[in-house]
Amino acid sequence: MENHSRDKGKATQTDNEDKDDLQSVLTLQRHLLMEAKTLDSDLDFAFQLQMQEAFSASLSVHHPSSSLDVTLSPPSDMGFDYVTLMLQDIERFEMERKDREESEEEMRRFRNDLNRSIYDQNFARYIMNVPEQEWNNYGDNYERPYDGNVVESQNEGFRVYVKGLVSEERIREMKVTVGGVGVAICDFWNNLVLELRKKLDGAEFMTGEMAGVEAVIHGLNAALSLDLKRVTLFVDDFLVYQFITGRQQPGQSKLGTKVNEVSLLQKRFTYFQPSFAARNDMSFVFKLARDAIVSQITWPVETSNGKGLKETCMICFEDTDATQMFTVDGCFHRYCFSCMKQHVEVKLLNAMVASCPHEGCNTEVTIDSCGKFLDPKLVEIMSNRKKEASIAVSEKVYCAFPRCSALMSKSEVLQYTRTVMLVAEQSGARKCVKCHRFFCIYCKVPWHFDMTCIDYKRLNPHPAREDAMLNTLATKKRWRECIKCKHVIELGGGCYHITCRCGFEFCYTCGAEWRNKKPTCSCPIWDEPNIVHNRQRRQ
Repeated sequence: MENHSRDKGKATQTDNEDKDDLQSVLTLQRHLLMEAKTLDSDLDFAFQLQMQEAFSASLSVHHPSSSLDVTLSPPSDMGFDYVTLMLQDIERFEMERKDREESEEEMRRFRNDLNRSIYDQNFARYIMNVPEQEWNNYGDNYERPYDGNVVESQNEGFRVYVKGLVSEERIREMKVTVGGVGVAICDFWNNLVLELRKKLDGAEFMTGEMAGVEAVIHGLNAALSLDLKRVTLFVDDFLVYQFITGRQQPGQSKLGTKVNEVSLLQKRFTYFQPSFAARNDMSFVFKLARDAIVSQITWPVETSNGKGLKETCMICFEDTDATQMFTVDGCFHRYCFSCMKQHVEVKLLNAMVASCPHEGCNTEVTIDSCGKFLDPKLVEIMSNRKKEASIAVSEKVYCAFPRCSALMSKSEVLQYTRTVMLVAEQSGARKCVKCHRFFCIYCKVPWHFDMTCIDYKRLNPHPAREDAMLNTLATKKRWRECIKCKHVIELGGGCYHITCRCGFEFCYTCGAEWRNKKPTCSCPIWDEPNIVHNRQRRQ
């Protein structure tokens, strides 16, 4: 360990000496160039002075009486100033050198913090495995301070998540193709170590697969800059995965060159394993890549509130404040609040689930995010629609209190009631998850605390006014109630074999069950006028 520290100290001293030598060379070169520029200026001025003296002498010979007013002009810059250009190159080189040194210093800090974190986690696991008796006797004496010279990260496995995107966007009146890369490096326990987002140069000439390979290159370079030696790479593009694993060859092309670059980078790791991941497991790097794209299609403007950013909506093509742009969760496409509001409302009116407006994108617009631009009542409608679609018809339960009428599933409301009533399943009492009041799931009325369902129905033989009106209407219209889910059905035409939306099959005439596609009653299966009427209506 002492030899390692001594070698590291020598290497650091050598690096510092090299930096000092380079700085001295740059300073000397700048000094010499400035002297050369000054000398060149002096020579130019002397030449102009000699020319003016010769011109004055010539005039005095030919026009002795003429008065002369000759003014010396400063040195001319008519020629190309190579010295200034060289000085600019030196300044640019020195700036790049400083940026590179700052970047290297930042990565050194990252590596040190990473090693410390890994060291602490390993020591914590070691402490957790110490027997309790040993810990009680010697726990106060456990001490293992972190030694910054120990390179822990080279012995640990890390996860590198990458995503590359190419997208056609609009900036004011122009359509542009831009690309972005997202990279996230996590440790073995999936704790985030480093994340970065970068724009892709030349995205207009890239395919999605090429952007994915570029993202792999950025991710592996980032891992190498942290001195990581054991990595598992995660990608969600199957074709990119095929390229990386060598199962498919891209051929002689620019993409082939990039794939070869990935192959060379792989060899610099002691352990490298590519893995094909699901899209929903990559959402965080997907967002990083999308953010890199958004950063290229926004521009600063002066607003009434000061400086802000503008972005063009891809639906209305209006330049909109970036804070008024809605991001669809999952795909991260962006549209203005006004267009998204109209899009979602139209879907709701047509009893459809709203998805992302982007062409070919089927990402569902989440209900929670719609609260940013929708009326709260519409958000509630969306929530109810989604819940209705997720609960089987035979499992649906509605709160018996008219002012609540919350939709629940039988299992959901039973589980909720069990927290306060152990005999809920036997009694039939249920506690509404919304209004928290009790009702009877069998009688469909507020809970009758002091009597059984049989006693309640004996004392209340007549249904409620609303139910009586419904029954009267059902009798008048000859509607039939499904005995399984209590759904009311009207036969518009056709045969009397009914299949309810809950899946129960029965006879529309008497309500008897059909089994194995056969009736259990002797009622006629159809009436000819009813069948003929139905056929004519369809024509």
